[in-house]
Amino acid sequence: MSEYRVCTRCVMDTSAPAITFDGNGFCNYCTEFLGRLEHARALEGDKPARLEEFVTRIKREGQGKEYDCIVGVSGGVDSSYALYEAVRRGLRPLAVHLDNGWNSELASHNITRLVESLGVQLYTHVIDWEENRDLQLSFFKANVVDIELLMDNAMLAVNYQQAAAFGLKHILAGSNMATEGMRIPAEWTHFKYDVRNIRNIQKHFGTKPIRTHPLLSTIDFVTYEFVRGIKWVPFLDYFEYDKQEALDILEREVGYRPYPYKHYESVFTRFYQAYILPRKFGYDKRRVHLGTLVASGQMTRGEALALLATPTYPDPAQEEQDRIFVMKKLGFTEETFEAYMNAPEVPHEAYGSERWLWNILAAVYKRTRA
Repeated sequence: MSEYRVCTRCVMDTSAPAITFDGNGFCNYCTEFLGRLEHARALEGDKPARLEEFVTRIKREGQGKEYDCIVGVSGGVDSSYALYEAVRRGLRPLAVHLDNGWNSELASHNITRLVESLGVQLYTHVIDWEENRDLQLSFFKANVVDIELLMDNAMLAVNYQQAAAFGLKHILAGSNMATEGMRIPAEWTHFKYDVRNIRNIQKHFGTKPIRTHPLLSTIDFVTYEFVRGIKWVPFLDYFEYDKQEALDILEREVGYRPYPYKHYESVFTRFYQAYILPRKFGYDKRRVHLGTLVASGQMTRGEALALLATPTYPDPAQEEQDRIFVMKKLGFTEETFEAYMNAPEVPHEAYGSERWLWNILAAVYKRTRA
């Protein structure tokens, strides 16, 4: 077993199996991130001019349509600020939200405050709860690491579907280099367009057909992006995005209320990231999220290490409340949940994957761009 180490520049550690360190103790994750960040900034040029040109193009292409762009909203800071800036720049977005039955009360509050304060229309796709429950239980039974693949894939699908339905070319996402640019270790997550993996796991373990749960395959993505010309745009990269500054603006302007950590707007995501992922699989995603903020200069390393020294659940009472709630909602007993937590991990690839197709198409695309 290799010696435990923490990067001397960010906060990534040897819980990431493929981590390496240079002579300064800097890890490959923040080194790669800073290289891409420097490259991106070199290509950006005059950000205000680029933003003005981009917004003008969206307005022009959206003339005569009910909306001119899509903004997916989860209730989190990044997507909320993307919606805020879209409206502030004079765009007419349709806000799109996916409800899989796990919204926290705080997320519902934030989304309501956003759409009411900004005067935008909200489309919510509601997944049938019994279907979603059956799918999630299948992923538990499969013992794969990325249970959130279900929600992430569905969220992508709903946004592309709504863009296509209204003839729109731009999905303005809260994804951005400044707070999300560091690569998540491959062992902590899974390929997000892997519909084959989802279908095979459900076929193997599930009891219900997939009917209301949106799906986006590799071919679907290629069709939307390259045939229909619908672009998923990391909108916040057009700004000098500072997460704390964005949070202050949202609190002041729309009555937004913050979460303790990234992606805690969903009760299940909170429990998955703060309880299941670290205890069953040994991964703390806060290291990637906080490490990105440290590397991009939005937080000191000391501040990040101090946060990592605190429990993934800041409130023990909230942890127990969430544990009981999730078990009851999914139908676990204490015994069956404990058996799941103690079962060994099974790789996603054991159930089949379409990652091979993505790799082939990505290689072809890279050659045509060379």
